[in-house]
Amino acid sequence: MRTYDVSPLFRSSVGFDRLFELLNQAERVEASTAWPPYNIEKIAEDQYRITMAVAGFTADEIELTQQDTTLLVSGQKAAPEAETHYLHRGIAARSFRQTFNLAEHVKVVGASLENGLLTVALKREVPEALKPRRIAIGGTTGVSGQDNAPAQIAREAKAA
Repeated sequence: MRTYDVSPLFRSSVGFDRLFELLNQAERVEASTAWPPYNIEKIAEDQYRITMAVAGFTADEIELTQQDTTLLVSGQKAAPEAETHYLHRGIAARSFRQTFNLAEHVKVVGASLENGLLTVALKREVPEALKPRRIAIGGTTGVSGQDNAPAQIAREAKAA
């Protein structure tokens, strides 16, 4: 694995602390610790999907929690009712805790568990107030639903 020294960027950048922390965190995490295995897919411009292989877990044993820009997926197997004597145990039953860092305005819109695959649907929903809007110069009509027209009170005051 190739490592990069980002310390010079700390000296000349302001406000990118979270990005640098993510780079440092990615450097520390090894591929072998990423259990259970998962895929991250981009479905559309603002839609994403995380698919995790959680064979042997039921929906009641998996918990999804989104807090701000962090999605936590954790699984805890229920205690077995009776001791089972395994000759070979190849299906992992250990607990897991996987954290995903989400971009701003990305929300979990659904989750399902089918055939041992946990699928988490994500969507970026930027609030209308934060979307760019076009402002007409010298015009009285707004573009894309924004009302940039002068107030009616100002027109009535000029007429009087």
